[in-house]
Amino acid sequence: MAEEKGRGRGRRDDRRKGRDEDAQSDLVDKLVGINRVAKTVKGGKNFGFAALVVVGDQKGRAGFGKGKAREVPEAIRKATEDAKRNMVRVPLREGRTLHHDGRGRHGAGKVVLRAAPPGTGVIAGGPMRAVMEVLGIQDVVGKSIGSSNPYNMVRATFAALKLQASPRLVASKRNLKVQDVVGRRTDGASDAGLAEVTEA
Repeated sequence: MAEEKGRGRGRRDDRRKGRDEDAQSDLVDKLVGINRVAKTVKGGKNFGFAALVVVGDQKGRAGFGKGKAREVPEAIRKATEDAKRNMVRVPLREGRTLHHDGRGRHGAGKVVLRAAPPGTGVIAGGPMRAVMEVLGIQDVVGKSIGSSNPYNMVRATFAALKLQASPRLVASKRNLKVQDVVGRRTDGASDAGLAEVTEA
């Protein structure tokens, strides 16, 4: 009887492992940056590489990770594994843009993210663009107004994304209907905000 229970549990574990592998296979990863690093030891210096990678399923989940190793491929592999373990879910509006504007900060890195109308595309540079692409955002305006260090920019971008809240989430917290929270969205207001960020 105990053996039968053990066999059943093993099958369940295999099925769960299969689902996890399928979810992992849908992920897209992008290399944001790679640096040559050195560690000073008694006999001299040991040189290696540090990689920064962002990973996402292009459906609202993304994460970033760091990895260090003597060889570039191994550093990238470590960073990718770290990113997969630290993924967060971000609510998207219509599956293409953010629900509202947001600001994020980490250290000297400061970013501003703004929702954009259809057809805008991803107006963001460097590390921010990589995060938006793996997240699956199609229309967004992003501006970095602080440090250009890729580590700080990526962390600041994720800090801004973690503050995103969908109307359904806000309505449930306030015991309201979604219609009461959303109200009327005017395209003119979003276009004005878009022009303001583009000029900056």
